[in-house]
Amino acid sequence: MAASDWATKDFYKVLGVKKDATQDEIKKAYRKLARDNHPDSNPGNKAAEERFKGVSEAYAVLSSADKRKEYDEQRSMFGQFRGGGGPTGFGGRGAPQDFDVSDLFGGLFGGGGRGRSRRPQPRKGDDLETEATITFEQAVDGATLPLRMTSDEACTNCHGTGAKPGTTPQVCPKCQGSGSQTGAAGGLFAMTEPCDECRGRGLIVEHPCDICWGSGRAPSSRTLNVKVPAGVKDGQRIRLKGKGGKGDNAGPNGDLFLVVHVEPHRLFGRKGDHLTITVPVTFDEAALGAQIQVPTLDGPPVRIKIPAGTPTGRTFRASGKGAVTKAGGRGDLLVTVEVQVPAELSDEERAAIEALREARGAGSPRDGLFEAVT
Repeated sequence: MAASDWATKDFYKVLGVKKDATQDEIKKAYRKLARDNHPDSNPGNKAAEERFKGVSEAYAVLSSADKRKEYDEQRSMFGQFRGGGGPTGFGGRGAPQDFDVSDLFGGLFGGGGRGRSRRPQPRKGDDLETEATITFEQAVDGATLPLRMTSDEACTNCHGTGAKPGTTPQVCPKCQGSGSQTGAAGGLFAMTEPCDECRGRGLIVEHPCDICWGSGRAPSSRTLNVKVPAGVKDGQRIRLKGKGGKGDNAGPNGDLFLVVHVEPHRLFGRKGDHLTITVPVTFDEAALGAQIQVPTLDGPPVRIKIPAGTPTGRTFRASGKGAVTKAGGRGDLLVTVEVQVPAELSDEERAAIEALREARGAGSPRDGLFEAVT
């Protein structure tokens, strides 16, 4: 494969996905192509074997968020170079100078200048995201949740080598394990590119692992005990550093992002660090005043004094009966009263209300209201 072919190689096209494809779409495409073109399923079929190598190579880059980002950036950079020429001494005025394309792609493939061997670079693991639904009480008080996670990590069957157990990968005889090769392109450029024999790995896998098909990575499941802090809100995104995908070549692990969904409560609501509740009161309690008991979320009920003449919708405060704050204290419980009007009246109740009407006289709380808008 020529150096210019490598520089313009479209990994997205190899896997048959769009440039903005999700990781799930990339993984699904790779698995299908790997199964269809696996050497064990196509004995003696060199074309299928080459396609298998190609899709493995493409997946190795696109399955990693960091590698994919670098690939996109460097491919775009090379495309600009091809389209618009280069700086002075690089297709401009003056004598032609050698250009090592590994300066563009070195970060992605671990290559250096001419004569330098390829060294695997540490890679941060993929950032992962998951969701969890918790109860209202857990959101207020905090909780520890067991999360079942599935991600691509080093294959446990081959321990990341890509080779079938009992066999080992061999050092590539063409690049002697460097993973790169250098050649000339038309006498103008010195181009360093991944070895076309080992696809840049520096190793040859003669007997691919039956689980990962030679890629060295496979889905892995694990259970994490994640502490959700008290006071978490519905839809909040929590970052758990180092709990994401495993890093490559001694690189750091990625991060895990947990999106929390909080189930609504039958009685209580949230307003910042405060809890809210609406309680019904009778007409006589609101008119004459009363003391009522109000439930709390995780303790005994509190008594609220309702003054005489309390209107519907008025809110009272019970200090320290709300949600846990970041400082470790508690907010308040905000109690809103709602005056209940009976749908049906007994004869005695009707007679009492009619007597109240007569005692109040002909006055109305709407007197003068309409004159104010005429």
